[in-house]
Amino acid sequence: MAKKRGNGEGSISRRKNGGWMAQYAVYTAEGRKRKTLYGKTRAVVAEKLTKAMADRDGGLIFDAGKLTVGEYLERWLADSVKGSVKEATYANYGHFARKHICPALGRLKLKNLTPAHVRSFYGEKSRSGLSAATVKKMHVVLHRALSQAVSEGLIPRNAAHGVRTPRVGDPGEEIKPLNPEECAAFLRAARGERLEALYVLALHCGLREGELLALRWEDADLDSLKRLV
Repeated sequence: MAKKRGNGEGSISRRKNGGWMAQYAVYTAEGRKRKTLYGKTRAVVAEKLTKAMADRDGGLIFDAGKLTVGEYLERWLADSVKGSVKEATYANYGHFARKHICPALGRLKLKNLTPAHVRSFYGEKSRSGLSAATVKKMHVVLHRALSQAVSEGLIPRNAAHGVRTPRVGDPGEEIKPLNPEECAAFLRAARGERLEALYVLALHCGLREGELLALRWEDADLDSLKRLV
């Protein structure tokens, strides 16, 4: 007869063959499922149950074989990224994951993702006209997510590790300045944003990111309307 435990703590019972079994609930990418553990003695089963539930409560998904890259990225964003980084960083990670990574790799099983898949993905993004810096940001998101999957025991290795991304300034990388219509659209989109002044300054002065972020009031000569960099 099963020994009753608290809700969510699982149960241990004797089997007809003399062995023991434990059952507990897990929440996988496909919803709530019941898992069963077996052992020759009650002590063995109890130890297995304690470890399994500790892993469950630590956030591990046990049906890793069915988990897709897209499902894992959504879970990683919600459980590990949100609340642990700045809101802007979380938004950027979500943007690159949902707009770029998931459409290309999201349907692949997490366990089946290979460096070849990742390398091909980076190549396609580069050929589509995206800058090396943008592809690098996608790599950061994917690499960090997969690193956590490795540490959780969901996959044996990080498929993004060691895959070379295009370097900023690589031969053939073309810089495409905005045309007047694109500049106007950019300014309209930036209107009302917290960093609107920074965007306007970047567009009109052509400063690089590091130069913009390093500017101080003393760098601006408001009388002659000049700025010193």
